[in-house]
Amino acid sequence: MGPISAEVEIDVPRERVFELIGDLSARPSFTDHFLSDFHLTRIESTGVGAGARFRVNAPLRSIWMDTAIVEQEEPFRIVEQGHGGRTNRIRSNTVWELTGGTGSLTAVRFSHWTEPTNPLDRALEVLSAGSVWQERGWREALRRLRDALESDLPGGERIAVAGGNRYATGIP
Repeated sequence: MGPISAEVEIDVPRERVFELIGDLSARPSFTDHFLSDFHLTRIESTGVGAGARFRVNAPLRSIWMDTAIVEQEEPFRIVEQGHGGRTNRIRSNTVWELTGGTGSLTAVRFSHWTEPTNPLDRALEVLSAGSVWQERGWREALRRLRDALESDLPGGERIAVAGGNRYATGIP
């Protein structure tokens, strides 16, 4: 599927936008309208190696996907890779690019694509209108991200790893 892309301009300094996007524990605060059951796979939710698993609620099917930050160039770019679907046989790639504008304006460009190798997985993506539906979901997610950052909202409740020391991570 894809690649799909979405863009938004946010009137907040690039470092602050990068901080929220790069923190996987905050991701449900702007993606929970089409991604659910978000779980961290590591205690550290930021930086290279941070990972999460979640359910993609598509119209005809609901599959589990995971993502991990594999490359990070602060405050310009975050690259995530993951797998999902039946026996994790669908590779996924996500790239976040942040460019500064005049003043505190930050342009965020999101790109996502999957690489299903199995013919059944490719057919299911086409039948469930995966790319159209996901592109709409990510556009809405970027609007929600912009609204949260520009209105100076705390970013919603953050998630943590079950059994992790919640006091060391600052989560009450």
